[in-house]
Amino acid sequence: MKIELIELYHVSIPLKHTFWPTWIPGYPQTHNRFTLIRLVTDDGIEGYAAGSAMGKERQGLGDLLGGYLMGADPTDIDRVQDLLKQAGYLGWRNFWIEPACWDIKGKLENKPVYELLGGKARTIPVYLSTGEMHDPEQRIDELLAMKERGYQTAKLRVKNIELKEDIRHIEVVRKGMGDGFTLGVDANQGWLVSIVDKVPAWDFERAKAFAKACYHNKIEWLEEPLDSRDYDGNAKLKKAAKIKISGAELNYGWDEIKIMFDKDCFDVYQPDATFAGGIAQVKKVIDTCHERKRLFTPHTWTNGIGFHVNWNMVLADPENSLPLEYPLEEPSWVPEYRDGIIESIIPDNNGMLAPFTRPGLGFEIDKKMLRKYGQRFFKMNETRLKIKVIREKGLKEALALKKRKEGQS
Repeated sequence: MKIELIELYHVSIPLKHTFWPTWIPGYPQTHNRFTLIRLVTDDGIEGYAAGSAMGKERQGLGDLLGGYLMGADPTDIDRVQDLLKQAGYLGWRNFWIEPACWDIKGKLENKPVYELLGGKARTIPVYLSTGEMHDPEQRIDELLAMKERGYQTAKLRVKNIELKEDIRHIEVVRKGMGDGFTLGVDANQGWLVSIVDKVPAWDFERAKAFAKACYHNKIEWLEEPLDSRDYDGNAKLKKAAKIKISGAELNYGWDEIKIMFDKDCFDVYQPDATFAGGIAQVKKVIDTCHERKRLFTPHTWTNGIGFHVNWNMVLADPENSLPLEYPLEEPSWVPEYRDGIIESIIPDNNGMLAPFTRPGLGFEIDKKMLRKYGQRFFKMNETRLKIKVIREKGLKEALALKKRKEGQS
């Protein structure tokens, strides 16, 4: 089997209401944007994956990927991983593409990806993951309404200039929600962005003080309280804190996360397979969590396709009991616009998510919605690749390159 066709799309889904993500303080997000890849094999099997995007920054990605992926065997995941790593040396971080090969592999074997990884279909709990920081009094009203809809756990965001205001935030919300509702907090310090609002980076002392306040307010976990590559600082904080510390959501895959395990940085590891090395590398994280007696639950704040990728990772781990992050911030970031070109993912009235059983990653692209919101900007097959090489290199060099590659196969 080999990849015979590569297509790339810019997808931009307008939001009905402006979304103000806490991880980009002060930035008004008006669209759900991502890059969609479609791989087609010589047997006609399609594989899809998506990478979050700010706009059209990946416009030239196809020119790089064509030479790497065209003709490759998508079921040889080790080779695909190596090719994407190599392409990353020369261009963008590309591991979000790897799940498309798992999509093909699952469809070939007529199994969901989680079954290929040793998992099984099961209904799992989700937790409400907010995306904005609202006034705490307003957030109480919102969470009480969500509790009525079945959610038993929620994650807050904090991004105040002063520590005392962050502490006040969790104090007010905890008091308003009572002790029967589980709360976590995401500080979004792991990969601090300040392109609009200039928010302070936390140092160890601030993180430690906030973790102490979290403990006194019965917060279950604190997420990304320090820079994601401050390995020593995170390890020191984990040792000092009396609550669970979590992170590793956007780190560069196993190469970095292995260091985190070696230094014992976190209680909970949360790599997102669309960022942190793809499905194969996140499976290594899951296995190591079992070995080191640590916990796993992935980051899922991307889009519906990214959610499906990470949903597979939880279902691949039958022993996992933690709830899965469910991104929801009404009225802006809601399933209709979050999932966009696939069927909306909606938990039941008890905050539980029934499993999908469709082969591959578990979704189908709505071609009508893709035509509405997507713009194809790259298409490559073997003939187009040959023409491109001849135009760029000249016929003589193109033939020499063809002969050299054939000699290596």
